[in-house]
Amino acid sequence: MKFLLVDDEPLARARLKRLMLAHSDFELVGEAEDGEQALQLSVQHQPDLVLLDIEMPNLTGLEVAKALSQQPIPPALVFVTAHPQHALDALQVAAAGYLVKPVEADALAEVLQRIGKLTRAQLEAQKESVISYQLAGCLRQVPLSSVLYLVAEDKYVRLVSGQGEALLEQSLRQLEQRYPQLLRIHRKVLINRQYFVALHQSVQGYQVELAGCTQRLDVSRREAPRLKQLLQQTTL
Repeated sequence: MKFLLVDDEPLARARLKRLMLAHSDFELVGEAEDGEQALQLSVQHQPDLVLLDIEMPNLTGLEVAKALSQQPIPPALVFVTAHPQHALDALQVAAAGYLVKPVEADALAEVLQRIGKLTRAQLEAQKESVISYQLAGCLRQVPLSSVLYLVAEDKYVRLVSGQGEALLEQSLRQLEQRYPQLLRIHRKVLINRQYFVALHQSVQGYQVELAGCTQRLDVSRREAPRLKQLLQQTTL
């Protein structure tokens, strides 16, 4: 599994590199000392995992994470920082893990075990890379990577993507089972995990923010506990 190290402190990078290379399943493909370099190396090497400091010059780790989440198959993200107060921020960008400096070998091993499962799910999602539908008797396809969310409406499901909208005959349940990349947030709504930016709470309840989407989507009371639990599990 390919990984990228991002930290503006050379000593911190060296320590984490040594700990990571003790795991034979992981291959280092690059080291970055700031956010801009991290994005460049990510495009160049397409890592499965990015270990990311939060407080860096130019772009912060959170800003880098939001940019990486827009990739067709985003890498798993693990924040590594000396500031535990950033744990909530890590949760809101759906990080797969959170490590506090100085990183301990046992804590890293636990996170990497979860990362392996997440990345296998990402690879499985690549097998189904398009959603098909019919329009005026013609078969059309929408890349899964461009789908923002899907909403059940009457007898159809409305698909909203960066390319526009389409009506599907498949049910949300069928789509959810076929495409692991889709996440249910409401009885009538599925979102694409890769565009997930943040989970907001207000007096009205919870709402999901998606990259590239001006509208925040409501999270049902039934799905909110499961969604929060899922996010918390990925940052423990």
